[in-house]
Amino acid sequence: MTTLQSSTNLQSLIRRNRQGGKIGTYAVCSAHPTVLDAAIQQALEDGSILHVESTSSQVNQLGGYTGQVPQQFADFIHSAARQAGLSLQQVLLGGDHLSPFPWRNESSQVAMDKACALVRACVLAGYTKIHLDASMACADDNGPGLDEELIATRAALLCDAAERAYAELPTGSPQLVYVIGSEVPAPGGESEPGEPPAVTPIENVNRTLEAFRTAFAKRGLSAAWEKVIGLVVQPGVEFGEEITFNYDRSKAHSLSSALPKHPYLVYEAHSTDYQPASALGQMVEDHFAILKVGPWLTFAYREAVFALSAIEQELLARKKEVRCSRVREALDATMLANPNYWKSYYHGDEDTVHLARAYSYSDRCRYYWHESSVQKEIQFLVNNLSALQVPLPLISQYLPFGYAAIRDGQIQSQPIQMIMHHIRRVLCVYAQACGVRRPKN
Repeated sequence: MTTLQSSTNLQSLIRRNRQGGKIGTYAVCSAHPTVLDAAIQQALEDGSILHVESTSSQVNQLGGYTGQVPQQFADFIHSAARQAGLSLQQVLLGGDHLSPFPWRNESSQVAMDKACALVRACVLAGYTKIHLDASMACADDNGPGLDEELIATRAALLCDAAERAYAELPTGSPQLVYVIGSEVPAPGGESEPGEPPAVTPIENVNRTLEAFRTAFAKRGLSAAWEKVIGLVVQPGVEFGEEITFNYDRSKAHSLSSALPKHPYLVYEAHSTDYQPASALGQMVEDHFAILKVGPWLTFAYREAVFALSAIEQELLARKKEVRCSRVREALDATMLANPNYWKSYYHGDEDTVHLARAYSYSDRCRYYWHESSVQKEIQFLVNNLSALQVPLPLISQYLPFGYAAIRDGQIQSQPIQMIMHHIRRVLCVYAQACGVRRPKN
């Protein structure tokens, strides 16, 4: 088991990985409060780093879809960690895909100004791991693809904004580290099923590194270039509505040899959700030392909530004096009222799309849990079940892993604990792959 003290020790972890150590870090890319509470409990039990990242769409200076600015998100994480007894020196906050993406329909000048403001806000809020991503075309670009030189130039502009913001922080603040590159699928998984994504060619790695190094140097950021710890590449993993493409070590083997001799640089792997435990372990061994996970965690949250809703129906549906919660109905109604986050992802007839809204690997319903109408029904569900002694055989039927944990005395048969346990089953897979948790016999 490895304990990390702060973001600066991330470089030590990376060096150990490059030297052959089976050690990495997993980043929880979610703003869902219950997911974050589960991640805090996991880090506390493992004595490991709590590595949490927010995207430019989730959290930005205008609020994002969560309604939180970076300082609010950072304050929430730090407060929850402190209350749980986790040292704040074990908390690593990162910005994932910090970019002009939310403003891509505006001119590049306006979008980049807003992206720089976002990076600045993140650094001043205490984010120390910054993914610089300027790969998306803006309204006045000749898109949809941008050439590598322009992407690197804009990324250097974002880096400059980060460095200027860092200069305003108190002396001794944890240093910034950067991740570059963006060779990943669309956030949230592919919009349509297809062939496995192609593994990043070695020549792309070398070209990206050189383009970014040159762009940093032109802006006088050579010192910042030394803080680049990760390169985002495509290792051949992906997921869609009903399909996952698993890591194939033989196809990605050449990427390991493509890393430069610099001992502080590893690969960052996005879209690793739903990968088998063995595949994640192999990825860490192959220097994909930073694993990003997000949709799988809210997918697990949804599984647990739906299972508890089924238990509630079994117990209370025949009692006329009691109202059962309507979580599923509220969630689907909210998604139908605002289809922006799922419509381009789900395809087929009405029945197929109806199932996808609830059960897809892409998990687009994660954008709607925070809505007040949905939260009201979830609280109704929790209150209903908290007032009951739920029969263990019923828990075994709908949450068999939770049932086993209750029987073993790990958790109590309370709804929040069962939800948290279900999410932590996913977190345990990542913790073991990253070498911070020993597998149980």
